[in-house]
Amino acid sequence: MTKASILEPGKSYSFRNYFEMAYEPEDILAEFGVSLQRSTLNLPRAEAEDGQIGELKSSLQRRLPYVSLTSEAARREILIAPVVLALLDYTQAQLRIEYSINVSEQLKGALDYYLHTDRSLLIIEAKNADLSRGFTQLAVELIALDRWTTSTELILYGAVSTGDVWQFGRLHREQRQIEQDLNLYRVPADLEDLFQILVGLLTG
Repeated sequence: MTKASILEPGKSYSFRNYFEMAYEPEDILAEFGVSLQRSTLNLPRAEAEDGQIGELKSSLQRRLPYVSLTSEAARREILIAPVVLALLDYTQAQLRIEYSINVSEQLKGALDYYLHTDRSLLIIEAKNADLSRGFTQLAVELIALDRWTTSTELILYGAVSTGDVWQFGRLHREQRQIEQDLNLYRVPADLEDLFQILVGLLTG
């Protein structure tokens, strides 16, 4: 029996719309011919200078007792942005913030943080601190990036973050499969591991 389509023909959908959908992520991704697999990912890592990571971790630990993280703006500015900016210092990646792309009526919107060297990395904030739905949105944005970019990379990587928790995903472009990492990285506790992975994804 053929499933009814989730997406309505002729209707426009933004990336945020996929976050708001009550459907299972597997069913949403199936609309684009992409499957979903959850597993423990062996992600690239690069050694980063302990001093730089230590300084970032120390500054986060100093500020967190004085900041309420109940708003999206607070989580983004206090927790996510400092990590992204430190990543720029380390990798000299190009950064686009709120970067609008329009692939089709079903794949369009703004990418929170799009970084690229000769590799690409997409980082998005999980709205309402909802990591599960945030990952669904990340997966759809990776599908859009696959169709939009002229890169020949076989795998596209992304991360979704609530600020204090990060989760990675990757799109295997030829196999049309998204992998969702079972590991979660906490900030500031797991900052060293998280930063090594972020640098590894951009520098290979």
